[in-house]
Amino acid sequence: MLSKGPWIMGRLLSVIVLIGATFSVVATQQTSPVETTPIPIEHFSKGSEYTNVKLSPSGKYISYISKMEGKNVLGILRTKDYDIESAIRFESNAQVGDYHWVNDERLVMEKEYVKGWTDVPYYYGELFSINANGRSGRYVVGYQGGSQTGTRIQKGTALDGTSYVLDPLINDDRHMLILTYPWTGSAEPVTKVYKVNVKSGKRTVVTRAPKKNADFLTDHEGNVRFATATDDFVTGEIYQKIKGKSGWHTLELKTPLQNMRLHALDGSGDGLYVTGSEKGEPDGLYKLSLSTQELSLIYKDKDVSPSKMWVDPVSKQLFAIELDPGYPTYAFTDEKVPLSASIKSLLQSIEGHQLRLISSTRSGDKHLVLATNDRNPGDYYLYDQTKKKLQYLFSTRIWIDPARMAETKPLKFKSRDGIEIHGYLTLPNNKPHKNLPLVVMPHGGPHGPRDYWDYDTESQLLASRGMAVLRVNFRGSGGYGMNFEFAGHREWGRKIQHDILDGVDYAVAAGYANPENMCIMGSSFGGYSAMQSAIIAPDKFQCAIGVVGIYDLPMMFKEGDTSRLRSGIQFLKAVLGEDETTLVQFSPARNADKIKAPVLIVHGGDDERAPIEHAEAMVNALKKAKKPYEYYLLENEGHGFYKAEHRLAYYQTVLAFLDKHLEL
Repeated sequence: MLSKGPWIMGRLLSVIVLIGATFSVVATQQTSPVETTPIPIEHFSKGSEYTNVKLSPSGKYISYISKMEGKNVLGILRTKDYDIESAIRFESNAQVGDYHWVNDERLVMEKEYVKGWTDVPYYYGELFSINANGRSGRYVVGYQGGSQTGTRIQKGTALDGTSYVLDPLINDDRHMLILTYPWTGSAEPVTKVYKVNVKSGKRTVVTRAPKKNADFLTDHEGNVRFATATDDFVTGEIYQKIKGKSGWHTLELKTPLQNMRLHALDGSGDGLYVTGSEKGEPDGLYKLSLSTQELSLIYKDKDVSPSKMWVDPVSKQLFAIELDPGYPTYAFTDEKVPLSASIKSLLQSIEGHQLRLISSTRSGDKHLVLATNDRNPGDYYLYDQTKKKLQYLFSTRIWIDPARMAETKPLKFKSRDGIEIHGYLTLPNNKPHKNLPLVVMPHGGPHGPRDYWDYDTESQLLASRGMAVLRVNFRGSGGYGMNFEFAGHREWGRKIQHDILDGVDYAVAAGYANPENMCIMGSSFGGYSAMQSAIIAPDKFQCAIGVVGIYDLPMMFKEGDTSRLRSGIQFLKAVLGEDETTLVQFSPARNADKIKAPVLIVHGGDDERAPIEHAEAMVNALKKAKKPYEYYLLENEGHGFYKAEHRLAYYQTVLAFLDKHLEL
């Protein structure tokens, strides 16, 4: 049942006034004096206090997710006085998941379940709608449906499938669009789109996907206009609905692009903003004319693909893009859009920070802005574009003092075969930046994700204990073009690791790191890299830490959620290949005898992406080879650690292991 409960917000909101075209910050958070006492580990393990912050369409409310008694609660603030309108929560073992404003006074939210056998919440596709004041709650989409005695929540017709809000249709007070994955015998069902009444739950089918694994894009009126689909998560196709014609039609361009992604329609409805790659280079931003099928290039960087699109919520004009070659940069593509000048001034006002325009009102007069950087996990601001007024709201983690956090420097170097590789080096405070103990931290993926100049919790934790942290965007990482990403295919155990090791050599040659005092640590694919790098270069590291890692490549075709999908198997064949000899050669669990460094394996018992069998295979191989290792199992956790108390125990285990094997 939904309930409305008391909520006291322990945060004083301070007003920052922007005067004229050149804005200056008058008041910000106060920074504590520099301290030398160790920062408590709990400051890093504790989750964000405010997440998923949004403006209601009219700007009357600000909503956010926070924790109460260990479960997610949806808080609603009135913007006129910043007092609490309501705190919305589910009873028993349920909590609020993602949510959307569907009109000025009503929200729709996902219902998640916290189960006893796992710490990661489960979502079964149920959607509830409720007013901002916490009243008139109704079950609108889900498998239960029908009427139910003993509850005040009304129910509608059952829908056997997992549903998500596709488009809240904020200009339609009565309806929303949802995307549903039907529960059928297929692991990859053809998705459907429904139009749902946000009060009654009544629904009608809008369309079926043209192909499995499809995503949709709607236009400004809420019409489903485009769909994208892939068979292997590497290549894909784009479909469109053409006015006056039935069904889906493949979108064929006069100038084809690789890795083409759809972002938004312009104000006319004929121009479609897309990103894509020519000849495998970094993606450029293009505008596609739907009437002529012609592409016009808006902006393209030689090194990196755009990482963020800035679209005016009223005119629907894309006015800027963000790029992350090292430090974040911004390319303003349309100076005529009024919001363009405002964002430029905000970047100067909140100096040294990266901005995110995360939510806007329907009219575009107010915007929620998130400011972050390498030392600051995030501050939320409300910007009134009409009054040129910026108001600090709250911090994601008020207990983190940016002045005590470590600096992160972008770097780039040449790999042993001549490819330019980018990365980041986090350097501890109050310590000379030379001959430091180093922890190398490869990212997960490996294909698609990349590291950025941002606040990275684990890097900051290690830096607070005197260690430098190196993160390398090795070949195969996303964001640098398809040629760079595909260069990592079938090179998991070889050239990807060479890039990481070359980055280590760069940090040593530059004087930052002590070559006799280094460890490698990573999660997911990063855990694989930690073990594989310790095999390739057995004398390079004093220790290796694998967290929720994959350690046996042939096992990936048989165990885990990726192997359950036909498209997942196609993906594995594309990025790993099918040569059994190579797969065994690149599997740490099959080559543990080559490891010299002491090993720590950390895993979650409920991990579906990297099942526990991987950790067990690695541990058994280390034991058989009589190699020194430690094994820490979090039985109820999955692919990453959900509970703060488990993250704390994990961090304590890692720090104790590093303290044992590095000179700090």
